[in-house]
Amino acid sequence: MIRRRILLVEDNPDDESLTQRALRRGDWGAEVSVAHDGAAALEALNTMTELPDLVLLDLKLPKLDGAEVLRQIRDNDRTRRLCVVVFTSSGEPRDIALCHGLGCNSYVVKPVAYESYVSTVQQIGTYWLTLNETSLHQN
Repeated sequence: MIRRRILLVEDNPDDESLTQRALRRGDWGAEVSVAHDGAAALEALNTMTELPDLVLLDLKLPKLDGAEVLRQIRDNDRTRRLCVVVFTSSGEPRDIALCHGLGCNSYVVKPVAYESYVSTVQQIGTYWLTLNETSLHQN
């Protein structure tokens, strides 16, 4: 079984806890690393020996916002092909357009209700960790 890795970029402790709980419910056995601000996310990506299979990126972050993190991920030869899902509370059309313009793979608005939130995270995990084919780890 391939070991899956996720980088969760989330500054809200409640959302972090809920997302981690939902990810543990999945069947992926994923190793989850957490960055609590945009600068820490970029530092983590630059120092990881093995890149994550999925980056779950909140948009509203301290130090560097999610859009800037996404911009820098896409501008870096090492990280540009990462699967990045913007997972945020903002449903603003300008935020959605900005992130798609910067190259996010998907933009998902966080549901408010607990069960919907958990279900959404599990659907994201199922798609990006099991159904999606990537060339990221291939020679």
